[in-house]
Amino acid sequence: MIMEKNIAIFASGSGTNAENIIRYFEGNDSVRVKLVLSNRKDAHVLERAHRLGVPCRAFPKSDWEIAESILDLLREHQIDLIVLAGFLLRIPDALLHAYPNKIINIHPALLPKFGGKGMYGDRVHEAVVMAGESESGITIHYIDEHYDEGSIIFQAKCSVLPGDTPAEVAKKVHALEYEWFPRIIEQTVNTFL
Repeated sequence: MIMEKNIAIFASGSGTNAENIIRYFEGNDSVRVKLVLSNRKDAHVLERAHRLGVPCRAFPKSDWEIAESILDLLREHQIDLIVLAGFLLRIPDALLHAYPNKIINIHPALLPKFGGKGMYGDRVHEAVVMAGESESGITIHYIDEHYDEGSIIFQAKCSVLPGDTPAEVAKKVHALEYEWFPRIIEQTVNTFL
């Protein structure tokens, strides 16, 4: 008998990556998205999760800082892996300690370049273009107490052509996210005992 692994997705925004991940695991007997949590009650990711039949909830920033009620909910749903998909708050130490090497993030650049506090979304793509980079991509990594410094699990690259706008770079990076993030999540969670 295969032991089912349960995933929680944390997201702050529209939730396109979260929806892609949920759809990827639909019908999967060994990995299931059991929960979607947000720090914003108006985040569109909550509507997407609800529409796809995944329990979802928003917690105010004060709850994220303490994390007790969030940890209770994660335990209740027997969560094995936490996936950050556009989640913009710092993960509190209580969650890091409860889930060591079991929280992964996707960053829209090739870390260690263009990472750190405040480097997310369009800001990253603008910085890549301004720096004259010839390539960008995605980095999937474990998180630790520092922004974008956890151990790298996987990277995929795309070219940045002269004249590419930040929006064009974003489109290429999003394609990599949709292709690779669910597959790397599956590989990662399947390494757990």
